[in-house]
Amino acid sequence: MSAALESFLNRAEGLLARLEAVLPHAATPPDWAASTAFRARRRHGALCLEPVRAVSRIRLSDLQEVEPQKERLLRNTAQFVAGRPANNVLLTGAKGTGKSSLIKAVLNEFAPQGLRLIEVDKADLVDLPDLVEQVAERPERFVVFCDDLSFDEGEASYKALKSVLDGSVAAAGDNVLIYATSNRRHLLPEKMVDNLAGTHGEHGEIHPGEAVEEKISLSERFGLWISFYPFSQNEYLAIVAQWLRHFGVDDAAIEGARQPALIWALERGSRSGRVAYQFARDHAGRGAVGEAAPALRIGGDAPEGLDHV
Repeated sequence: MSAALESFLNRAEGLLARLEAVLPHAATPPDWAASTAFRARRRHGALCLEPVRAVSRIRLSDLQEVEPQKERLLRNTAQFVAGRPANNVLLTGAKGTGKSSLIKAVLNEFAPQGLRLIEVDKADLVDLPDLVEQVAERPERFVVFCDDLSFDEGEASYKALKSVLDGSVAAAGDNVLIYATSNRRHLLPEKMVDNLAGTHGEHGEIHPGEAVEEKISLSERFGLWISFYPFSQNEYLAIVAQWLRHFGVDDAAIEGARQPALIWALERGSRSGRVAYQFARDHAGRGAVGEAAPALRIGGDAPEGLDHV
């Protein structure tokens, strides 16, 4: 073999190696025993499932003042885990009121019975059909979790989600449900100009009702809607007290924290569960738990990335 040919072949092999690194690969199954929760991440052009090493420890008992919402999601998930018919769920409403936290708490409640959670970013919803197919033969029951979901008009992931929910020729497996949270009931922005679509000008919609129906069609494909509402002052204070107890604060100190908690909420402009948790964390961390604070491992035992807290 000539030196020139050998050099050419070496360069060709190097080029092929670099191309192979960026071309899509078949998705590698995750270690299903490694966790009860997984994140969908794009690797080498394919959507892969990565185990979550530290799953949030939030429990249903940690969530206060959302009993009706808790009962409805628990009932739907219990049906699903038992192999009975259940609905995809859209949790909507005020920020910081417990939407995401409730889903995580339900996972911890039903994980011993085979429930698993897969968190998917909005940008990766275009690959949702492939993800559903990847878990179709698994014995576990999977909740696909889409947090803080909303779309701009024309996004490809919007139509992909709509198709999986109800409309694709390929039915979703009976071991997969979609639970999504959003501050918007209809998931797409609704604009004042939509009300002008019915005008009789040359640029008006001939069938304006159809344009409006397109905007609400996605949320209507979720079989169960669960709404969350802003907390009253008493509800906010009850949540503050619950989290202060979680951090080891005694009842006398909790009573003394009422006024600072209200001032904290006033400064934040919100009486949400998240604000209540942030106040309790600050108040306990500044010494309300005395010498017991280090043993509570506030940075580790407190639930992470929660909506309610």
